Amino acid sequence: MSGLIVLVVSAMGLGALALAGFFWALRTGQYEDIEGAAQRILLDDDMP
Repeated sequence: MSGLIVLVVSAMGLGALALAGFFWALRTGQYEDIEGAAQRILLDDDMP
């Protein structure tokens, strides 16, 4: 029974850590320009 409690607490901790990471990514602007990244891969910036 104590093993189950450890697993539940660790799962809740990992979930909270993932949620904190998601909110950090939102706050720092990681999801601001989704279309731009898709378009930049098609551009050829290498000029000889």
